[in-house]
Amino acid sequence: MNTRPQIKLEKGEHRQQQVVFVRFAFNTEITKALKTSFPIFWSRTKGCWYISEKDFDLGSFFDTFKDLAYIDYSALRTMAKPYMPYAIKRDYSYRVFIQLPPKYIDKLIQKRYSDSTIRTYSAYFKDFLHHFKGHKIDELSKDEINAYIKQLVEEEQISASQQNQRINAIKFYYEKILEREKFLYQIDRPKKSKQLPRVLSKNEVKEIIKHCSNIKHKCILSLIYSAGLRRSELINLKITEIESERGLIKIKDAKGKKDRYTLLSPALLNQLREYYKQYRPGYWLFEGNSPRSQYSATSIANILNEAAYKARIKKRVTPHMLRHSFATHLLEQGTDLRYIQELLGHGSSKTTEIYTHVTNKNIGKIKNPLDDLFNDST
Repeated sequence: MNTRPQIKLEKGEHRQQQVVFVRFAFNTEITKALKTSFPIFWSRTKGCWYISEKDFDLGSFFDTFKDLAYIDYSALRTMAKPYMPYAIKRDYSYRVFIQLPPKYIDKLIQKRYSDSTIRTYSAYFKDFLHHFKGHKIDELSKDEINAYIKQLVEEEQISASQQNQRINAIKFYYEKILEREKFLYQIDRPKKSKQLPRVLSKNEVKEIIKHCSNIKHKCILSLIYSAGLRRSELINLKITEIESERGLIKIKDAKGKKDRYTLLSPALLNQLREYYKQYRPGYWLFEGNSPRSQYSATSIANILNEAAYKARIKKRVTPHMLRHSFATHLLEQGTDLRYIQELLGHGSSKTTEIYTHVTNKNIGKIKNPLDDLFNDST
């Protein structure tokens, strides 16, 4: 009889999105692994954790918990289309038995790739090795590799983003490990969908911050919004990088290994001082439960999700929306686009220009012809 704890996976709908519910009896080890490995949220109404369906990967889930618990995903197997193929085709349990080529991980570390990227590249390159099992991968042609990617797109319907990541994982081996010329492996890449950033109104941001449960959570969300930070930048922020006299925050080793300065709100500075008195962080500005441990990225999403729920905001809110909202609100109040680019740490002005498509600065001044129809007295 299996004495390990059981995790039951079920598909469902929550807050107007398709999700996978993760149910298990209280277990601190499982909870910690969930928080550190997956973008999870807690549902008070359902009494369990859940993961957005688009972010759920059964193979990765299995790899994480196979030694901790018995995973019951029978409910995923019996679902009606289109979910059933998703559970069957994406069973990546074989990854645990596949050995990566020598130097693959070492080279990723030497190149200073993030832990998240190393995990992603390793998993996707293992899939590549599994597909070409019995072949000499050093002798594969460009056409064979392209056919593999094409199969993933057509049969497993991977996203454009995942397609790019898988291509990069493959290219890394041939170009960085085998030191081949790049032009030999110019694999066709998908066109990126041109989606506009999702933003919140100033009032929505105000309500979210107002409904934070404590000063630490309030400071975390206020700082992400008021400085236009990425989650990773917030987590890696040290106490010494708050330059209160200059009214600036120094962001070190951000995306692209670049340093930059961004704004420090005077109103937030007072809150940060109050927070410091209460929590006394030792190294990182925001620390986890253990001294000098970094705050969890998943916890940031959870506190934002809870605050948005309390504020009765029905749209799905993510931490990156606070960054988008910061840029959009700056643009709406007349800040030069070049300064916004510097504050956000964008390498190209074209990246920053996308916010011109979501601002209501000019569109809001346009008179709608429908108004004339209703105001016409004739």
